[in-house]
Amino acid sequence: MGAAATATPEPQPGARSGLLPGPLPGPLPAGRGGGLSGGALRFRELLGKVGSGEHTSTGLSRQEAREAMDLMLAGQASEAQLGAFLIAHRIRRPLPIELTGMLESYRHHGPLLVTPGRRALCFGVPYDGRSRTAPLLPLVALVLAAAGLPVVLHGGGPMPVKYGVTLAELFAALGVDWFGLPMAQVQDRLARHGLALTHQPDHFAAAERLLPVRDAIGKRPPVASLELLWTPHQGDHLLISGFVHPPTEARAWEALTAAGETDVLTIKGLEGSTDLPTTRAGITARLRQGVSERILLHPREHGIDAEEVRWSDLDSWRLQAGEALIGTGPLADALRWNVAAYLWFAGAHDTLVAALDQSEALLKARSGLALLASLQ
Repeated sequence: MGAAATATPEPQPGARSGLLPGPLPGPLPAGRGGGLSGGALRFRELLGKVGSGEHTSTGLSRQEAREAMDLMLAGQASEAQLGAFLIAHRIRRPLPIELTGMLESYRHHGPLLVTPGRRALCFGVPYDGRSRTAPLLPLVALVLAAAGLPVVLHGGGPMPVKYGVTLAELFAALGVDWFGLPMAQVQDRLARHGLALTHQPDHFAAAERLLPVRDAIGKRPPVASLELLWTPHQGDHLLISGFVHPPTEARAWEALTAAGETDVLTIKGLEGSTDLPTTRAGITARLRQGVSERILLHPREHGIDAEEVRWSDLDSWRLQAGEALIGTGPLADALRWNVAAYLWFAGAHDTLVAALDQSEALLKARSGLALLASLQ
């Protein structure tokens, strides 16, 4: 990641493996952990640090948080322990350094994509999908990739608590299937077309095993925050993360800085996504080399005043998406605005005005539609 990633030899694309270093201790005698395995017993110790109450909870160190996440991904913690940890951590709120440790675990165990010699745009959006407004990111990604900017996305299946429509479902509605692909094929699409989506059920089974517990507790756990900060891409990139509440943004900055991310863009987008609104100022911030800069984007100053389009169903969205990719229909202005903003943030243009001109030209040339056809 960032500067840290360049210090090691470039890995081969694919899923990473390996869990905790060294063998886990065997079961303890009755009366010393009730027959829990070594991993479960250790997890109980870590759980005690986050679940001891407001005045006695000490939180976890960076290494302890990574170890806790390692144990969860390895299946070493019981479902009862998982549920207790996730809800206790949610109530107490994770410390930024805890998120850093958990992020390191995700980096180690999750899938891996690379773009040698090219700087990628990596988007982190909520896994529980969209349920109120029509999503733009799949269309934005297609147009940006058509303009020569590699785009890396990640997501999962329908996820608690919203069970909204997912990125993979939206792409499938457009005729692009990301389900069941080997990682080598995902990497090939990224290399050839500049676009990739890792799908958790297929590419990160260790994280997918947490889903039943997430469903059972009925609340977004800290893992949901982690998904906004992690990317499967290793190398030079701009990490773009959606957020809803300002404290969440501040924690993200601190966690990502500690994790070695050197260029981060946080977006207060629609439903916690990275989709910039068209009915209000877009609240964003750029964090580069540890220095933050608040950036407000005013769509009306650039002739954009379209209403947000309500989500209805996949069939309606498919028609709207097809129109937007040729610069017409109810999503067209929002698509032009978002593509322009990300062209500007990526450094393709010095001014947002110039980026808007290119965005409009890309839509008129049906560039995103052409890339879509090549992916089908």
